[in-house]
Formats: sequence, C-alpha cells, structure tokens
Amino acid sequence: MGKMKKAVVPWLFLAPSLGGVALFTGLPFLDVIRRSFTDAMGTRFVGISNYQAVLHNEAFRLAAKNTACFLLTCIPLLLLTSFLAALLIRAGAKEGREGESQGFLGLCRTTLVLPMVIPAASMVLIWKIIFCPDGVLNQWLSFLTGKIWETDWAFSGYASSVLAATYLWKHTGYDMVLWLAGLMGISRELYEAAEMDGAGVFARLRHITLPGLRGTFRMVGILSVADAFRVYREAYLLAGPYPDSSVYLIPHLFAHWFLTLDVQKMTAAAVMLTGVFLAAALAFIVGFSLRSGRC
Repeated sequence: MGKMKKAVVPWLFLAPSLGGVALFTGLPFLDVIRRSFTDAMGTRFVGISNYQAVLHNEAFRLAAKNTACFLLTCIPLLLLTSFLAALLIRAGAKEGREGESQGFLGLCRTTLVLPMVIPAASMVLIWKIIFCPDGVLNQWLSFLTGKIWETDWAFSGYASSVLAATYLWKHTGYDMVLWLAGLMGISRELYEAAEMDGAGVFARLRHITLPGLRGTFRMVGILSVADAFRVYREAYLLAGPYPDSSVYLIPHLFAHWFLTLDVQKMTAAAVMLTGVFLAAALAFIVGFSLRSGRC
C-alpha cells in the first residue's frame, strides 16, 4: 500500500499541469492533425495531398536540410561544451581554492550563466555590432591583416557559423546548470573509494561520472533538441525573415506560410515534424535505456 501511495502522490501533484497541457495543447493539436487531411476550410477530406505538397516544396526541403544540419552540429557541441564547463566548475569548487583562482572560477560561472538572463533582442544587438560590415570583427581583422574587411557575416557563407556561435553562447550556461545538478547527485564517497584504489581522473570519469549522469544526459539531450527550434528568434533578429540560404530554417518557412495563411501546408508540416521529433526522442530514450541496462 505504501509503494502504491508513493507512486500515486507525484501524479496527483502533476495532474493540474498535465490537465492544462492536455486541454490547451493536446486538443488543439488533434484538430491540427484533422485539418492536415482536409482543405483550407477544414470541410473536405483531401487525403495525403497536403503532405505531398509539403514534401515537394523546395523551400521545405531546404529548411528541413538546414534544420537537420544545425541540430546535428550544434547539439553535440552544446552537450560537450556545457559538460566540460560543468566538470571544470565542479572540480574548482571541490578544490575550494581561494584568491585569484576562486575569483577566476566565479568569473567563469558568471560569464556562462549571464546569457540566460539577457533578452534575445539585446543579445542579437550585440552580435550585430560584432558581425556587421563595420563591426568589431571586421575592424579587428583589418588591424591584424592590414586589409579592409567589409564582410556582412550574417548574410555570407559564414552565416551558419554565426548562428551556431550565438546558439552555443546563449544555451551553454543553461545546460551547464543541468549537468551540475546531475553531478551533485553523485556520491563523493564513490570518488574517494576509487581514488584510494588508484583510479585516475579518466577512470573515475568513465566508471563513475558518466554512468551516474545517464538520466541527466537523457534529459539534457531532449531539452536541447526541443530548445534548438527556438533559435528562430536569434536567426530572425540577426538576419530578418529572408536570411542567407544556409540559415533558412523550418520556423522561417512556417512564418512565411502563416503570412499567406497556407493552412494546409502548415498543419501537414507540423504533424510531420512532431512525428519526427517524437520518434527521435523515443528512439533516444529506448536506445539509452537498453544501453544502460547492458551496462
């Protein structure tokens, strides 16, 4: 009876939130699924013609390719950089050094967490000052090379790198906090016992830290993928609604379809993308769980 009570009580606390999500998100999305198989008025069934129109749309294929490349590049970099930052800050806090090293550690923490509280519009304004034709980066390159640099980095072949840099700078601190929370849950006694047995830094990392962060890795990975679709704010503010083709993402396409009220394509594409995301998340969770079970 006690075990059942422990299992039920958390769901009772979550029930109001889950009910609100089901009412205000789940039911509207069911209507989106229905409308993806109908005409613009939502009255006549048209089968999979809306899906065919989306798949044959060149703008959709370009946006889907760019979004996939962005996710496959930035998500691993984000996970790696945030994890390394968490390990460094955790190691510095463990040492408990004072003076300059402690001040440097505090500066690193502040620098990584500060982007979390800066509004996206303010952040993009700073990036524009850096990457515009008369910006800081071109001035610095002109000083180093002795040549005049007038590259508009946000509208050049480097636009994807600029967008990736803004994304990593904005979200590394958030993921670092999640990693630190996971690291705090690993018992220090395990590290002390391993150190007494002669285990080195990499051995402790492989056999204690990484296995202890399985659940954290799964959560951080899924949240990072979901949050990556919000990079449209930075892309839109940095390069406008018609950016360089290398950073033309799915949200850009949805914004254009919304302006033209192309409901059929919007609903079909939304269902497709949601299905892809859920399938990827499920495969990630199941694959990671099976791997954890073997370990």
